[in-house]
Amino acid sequence: MKFIGLLAAALTTFSFLPQAIKTIRDKDTKSISLGMYSMFASGVLLWLVYGLAIKDFPIIIANVITLIFAVAILFMKLKYK
Repeated sequence: MKFIGLLAAALTTFSFLPQAIKTIRDKDTKSISLGMYSMFASGVLLWLVYGLAIKDFPIIIANVITLIFAVAILFMKLKYK
């Protein structure tokens, strides 16, 4: 079962990588919703806290990485309005 959790975490986490790369490279954030990414980053942060509370490695790692991507995109959205 751990493998399924790790695979799910990897797929959902790295699905944000293309958007993060594109946003950082192009600096085009016009089509990105500030509200959606703010809510998403908040949810990811809460998942991270939950993962830490229950000491679940796949949840912790996936959400640390996803939070980095989401915060990078949010930063770009605010910087390049």
